[in-house]
Amino acid sequence: MTRSPLPGDRDADVVIVGAGYTGLWTAYYLAKADPSLRIVVLERETVGFGASGRNGGWCSALFPASARKLAALPGSSRSAAIDMHRAMQDSVNEVGLVSAAEGIDCDYHKGGTIVLARSQAQLARARAEVASAGEWGPGDLRFLGRDEVENHVRATKVLGATFTPHCAVIHPGKLVRGLASVVEGLGVVIHEQTPVDVISRGRAVTPYGVVRGEVVVRATEGFTGGRAVAPVYSLVVATEPLDDATWDRIGLADRPSFSDHRHLIIYGQRTADGRLVFGGRGAPYHFRSRVRPAYDSEPRVFAKLQATLRELFSLEGVRFTHAWGGALGVPRDWCASVGLEGGFAWAGGYVGDGVSTTNLAGRTLTDLILRRDTALTRLPWVGHHSRPWEPEPFRWLGINAGLRAMTLADTEERLTGHNSQLARLMAPLLGH
Repeated sequence: MTRSPLPGDRDADVVIVGAGYTGLWTAYYLAKADPSLRIVVLERETVGFGASGRNGGWCSALFPASARKLAALPGSSRSAAIDMHRAMQDSVNEVGLVSAAEGIDCDYHKGGTIVLARSQAQLARARAEVASAGEWGPGDLRFLGRDEVENHVRATKVLGATFTPHCAVIHPGKLVRGLASVVEGLGVVIHEQTPVDVISRGRAVTPYGVVRGEVVVRATEGFTGGRAVAPVYSLVVATEPLDDATWDRIGLADRPSFSDHRHLIIYGQRTADGRLVFGGRGAPYHFRSRVRPAYDSEPRVFAKLQATLRELFSLEGVRFTHAWGGALGVPRDWCASVGLEGGFAWAGGYVGDGVSTTNLAGRTLTDLILRRDTALTRLPWVGHHSRPWEPEPFRWLGINAGLRAMTLADTEERLTGHNSQLARLMAPLLGH
């Protein structure tokens, strides 16, 4: 389905720049709350063109900044950080409830997340995470012994794992396209192929005209530009549908999302049509925050992801049929934020944890725009401002050094058998 570009100047009550999850969830909850609102969504490319349409399909309760870091924000507290943790859990469920209620067939299934420990260093880290989670929340992150892990998944070199029930898997493209159709049915207007050159209080300027509104929402994530967020690429591969015998050997019967406790992030899921989808970091950050289609493909990283997945499950003779990538938005302090100041609203900086966080952002922006004082508008990420990234070339040097450091940290642990000292030094820069 194609949607027409903006035909010329127009007025609206709320103008949303970006037709990804953030923009569409905001439009959805606003239209539900007040059907009289004139809501216009402007999209440079097509609905879901960015991270919303090409992620790994984890709808998790993960937030990029730790609870300890949230509690230390100005005006925050320990209880506020715990409230944020619970709000993220609620958001996982909300995505499923809305998808069911609105008939969005996005393959939503809540099977939790299992994160494997496959070395002694990873095992120690897993136990420490469970202990920390008990201090900062309801204590629903569990440690699993090797035998318990096999009830969920059978992988190589497993010593233990952590498990949380607060994650679902989805098909990202189906969710974003379905949500767009739902909001249009509620009277929201979406214009594709409409780049926005200027976003300011009260207006969004495009080559085809100016849209004026009482509130303008920036929902552009990795395409924001400037120094607010750095676009860092994450890449994904997918196998052919696997046969029943292979699934009997691997497990994942309840479709939990899966990862392990290495430092360089990996993530995977079993899809509704029987594929393994597997992604990870490792692609370079590009100078001056450039985002280009050519950067979506990194053959070296794709090959590494395939090799990692084959080793994880002893996969032989399995074909990989798809590979893709895209940019996610990383703020300088790794802390996502949402807010409204004057007539300008924003949300983003999800660091790859956006499938559920965008839903929370949409509900929070709705309360802020409608001037409601709610539990959501009092969460610690509301009104937070991350300091800008350093100018180039320092941004390029720092981000790529950080990405390289995580690879070296995993190598260090393989060689020494102990927790990486390099990773410990990097932790304050990564939201911990």
